Amino acid sequence: IERISGLIEVNAGVLTNTTQSGRAMAYQQEIQAAKLGPIVAELESSLRRMGCILLKLWQEYMPIDVTVHVLGESKKLEAVSFQIDENIRGTDVFVVQPTCAPVDEHLVELMIMIDAFRRSSAARITAVLPYYGYARQDRKDKPRVPISAKLVANVLSAAGTNRVLTMDLHKAQIQGFFDIPVDHLFAAPVIVDHLARLDATKLTLVAPDAGGAERARAYAKRLGGELAVIDKRRTDDGTAEVMNVIGDVQGRTCIIQDDIVDTAGTITKAATALKNNGAERVLACAVHGVLSGPAIERIEKSPIDKMIVTNTIPLSPEFKRCKKIRQLSVAEMLAETIRRMAVGESVSSMYVD
Repeated sequence: IERISGLIEVNAGVLTNTTQSGRAMAYQQEIQAAKLGPIVAELESSLRRMGCILLKLWQEYMPIDVTVHVLGESKKLEAVSFQIDENIRGTDVFVVQPTCAPVDEHLVELMIMIDAFRRSSAARITAVLPYYGYARQDRKDKPRVPISAKLVANVLSAAGTNRVLTMDLHKAQIQGFFDIPVDHLFAAPVIVDHLARLDATKLTLVAPDAGGAERARAYAKRLGGELAVIDKRRTDDGTAEVMNVIGDVQGRTCIIQDDIVDTAGTITKAATALKNNGAERVLACAVHGVLSGPAIERIEKSPIDKMIVTNTIPLSPEFKRCKKIRQLSVAEMLAETIRRMAVGESVSSMYVD
């Protein structure tokens, strides 16, 4: 049977679904009778902002009903309103909402949607968060500050979420903030596959700080490269100051690996330090490209040849025009995970070599 995927295309707030494969059609009646066909809900407003493909839903094994539910804004109340346009009683619902900037607005929209699905008697509601907002506020590092990552977990549970699907949390321990199941995905297979095509003979994976050494070591093991660590200290205003490079980078292709790149201060200073220590070429990769403030200016002026990020956060037009930035898609990974969750298959086996 010819392999055909259902590609979900997002363009100006319109979501369309391509033809299903013959194999998927054979299973359609059985799956619909069991009410396993998940409804993937997305905001029309978010679609306009993101302007990119969030999900590539494979339909060779299971047909998936994809529905766009529109959130309206009441001018009188200046609030978000939401209505589901079809019967979802007893269905498996996946609400796709990356909580990137504007984080607070996206979180409120997510809570309103989840509450509507809960009150409409959905059998199970899964919040799909490619990027988990407030993830870096996971502890009290100063007096009289909140632990916002825990608060978001509480609010998601209170709204009626039965399960959370997210990708590359800043700290894996954030899963413990939830009293509901959390499926924690990793973008490593997508990024490693891209890096493997570089055909670099002398490759060194670089952790921008001691905390990222474990992640960089895992990448180095898969790519057959060496490991180096940047020794840095942070000043009172939060800026990173590179102090030393631990490891051999002389004449080697260095890849700085991090989970989040925000203002790009840490990663660009690390690149400068690597060049000063004799690195032949410097690349950087991060799962979540927050890219706020002076990030684009810093990346353009830095010795970084290529900055690789995934589409867990949509790039603004300004960053799309930057020739140094390359965005990889994790759509197929999210889609395959949703399929496995819907039919009760193992998710962890996706990462077992």
